[in-house]
Amino acid sequence: MIHRECGVLKTTYEADMALYPLPIAKWTVAALAVFFFVVLPLSVHEYYLSVVNLCSIAIIGALGLNILVGYTGQISVGHGAFMSVGAYTAANFAVRLGAPWPVNLLAGGLMAAAVGAVVGMPSLRIKGLYLAIATLAGQLIIEWTINHVTFISGGVQASIEVPRPEIFGYRIASQVQMYFFLLVFVVLALVGTMNLMRSRIGRAFIAIRDHDIAAELIGINIFRYKLLAFAVSSFYAGVAGVLYTYYLGVANYEQFQINVSIDYLAMIIIGGLGSVQGSVFGAIFVTLLPIVIRYAMEAFGGLFFSEASVLNIIPNLRLILFGALIIVFLVVEPEGLNRLWRNIRSYFRVWPFAY
Repeated sequence: MIHRECGVLKTTYEADMALYPLPIAKWTVAALAVFFFVVLPLSVHEYYLSVVNLCSIAIIGALGLNILVGYTGQISVGHGAFMSVGAYTAANFAVRLGAPWPVNLLAGGLMAAAVGAVVGMPSLRIKGLYLAIATLAGQLIIEWTINHVTFISGGVQASIEVPRPEIFGYRIASQVQMYFFLLVFVVLALVGTMNLMRSRIGRAFIAIRDHDIAAELIGINIFRYKLLAFAVSSFYAGVAGVLYTYYLGVANYEQFQINVSIDYLAMIIIGGLGSVQGSVFGAIFVTLLPIVIRYAMEAFGGLFFSEASVLNIIPNLRLILFGALIIVFLVVEPEGLNRLWRNIRSYFRVWPFAY
């Protein structure tokens, strides 16, 4: 058998609570680290590295939304707005105050966390569809505020150009440099989320998701932890917004409209609610889907449509596939891609036996 739990004895609580308790898990993580830090950046063209960079930013944002929706059970349709709060906070700190990028990153995350906590205040009284409408209102209010308050957005076209970050005097200019820059934050976000969910706070989030009344009866402060979930989720969103701004070199509200919030919801639904791995799978899947569709339509679209109609069909086909995939996963496999991965892993754990 590939997965050998037999013979792995744990004699301490630390060993039992380890993030990767089995040897094969540690070897897998080491192999992945070598692949992503050494093999991938040295063997892939810059265009494909730019796609990987977009996936990295999406993973951080999806992890934040999954903490709120998947682990705490609080529906949010305003994730893109929280990303814009972080992006414009960092842009203003960088341009107006000349602050270094670590300060801008932290300020963007904290400001998004504060705004997210305010938007999450109705969560004590309302839930489900009503909470989704409340967060949608927050999305629209934040969009309008950024677009019309010139002190925040910089006036014309609500755009603020932001210089690329510098590390020890070296400016991050190429896609390879940006890849390593983003990869560090992806690792921090993954490790932070896994440890958060294993902590007392994470267990409180899950208890609220499973049954909030029972959680309150056993002494969990519902309002406190719901606001904390909104704040942590928005902090991740703010950091993702700051990194996206540094990646593009400009903060613009059009990058964080409601369609972005819907994309992130699609990521965690397709990837798997309440799962760190599901957030990664969903972020990669949703980010790559438009690119795959474009290549497929350019290669085979001429067999069924004219050249002029192919360009018009591509964005509409993306929306159609998004909707269809969400419906399929909700009906057929509610736990998403993560469940499919678990099924494959469970099969090889007992192979060659059938049970």
